[in-house]
Amino acid sequence: MDQWTQDSEFEAQESQFKPLNAQEAQAWRQRNPQLSVGRLIASQCVVTLLVALVAWLIAGAAAGRSAGYGGLAILLPTVVFARALGRQATHAGAAIARLFGWELVKLVLCIAMLAAAPKLVPDLSWLALLVGLIVVMKTYWVALLVRSSVQKPIDI
Repeated sequence: MDQWTQDSEFEAQESQFKPLNAQEAQAWRQRNPQLSVGRLIASQCVVTLLVALVAWLIAGAAAGRSAGYGGLAILLPTVVFARALGRQATHAGAAIARLFGWELVKLVLCIAMLAAAPKLVPDLSWLALLVGLIVVMKTYWVALLVRSSVQKPIDI
């Protein structure tokens, strides 16, 4: 595709853009509220406790501890990540660099916690640990799906 074609396509898209007025912007914000990071972390805490309790009831204390530790291996790096990104960046380039840098820290912290699990969790059950880890990790998607289904009005 040549430069002239790209420019004309961009101009066509740009001409279709219509800025929202104050009332339209307010209505859009009410239909699409931001997902609170605090609520997401709180829901991950609750899910971590629930998965540990269920594993404890089904398979015993060792499985409960293992599942709880698996949830913590996701929860604690998430808390560190959210806290670090809560600060304002000066410009977009710095914000993207911080995002990727802290995502790397989050990943390394999670891997370090998993590597330390055999020494920290007595009678470690890897299956229960992985179940706890996966269930807590998927809390993001459940929160997004619940938010999407609750916030969207049904047009009849």
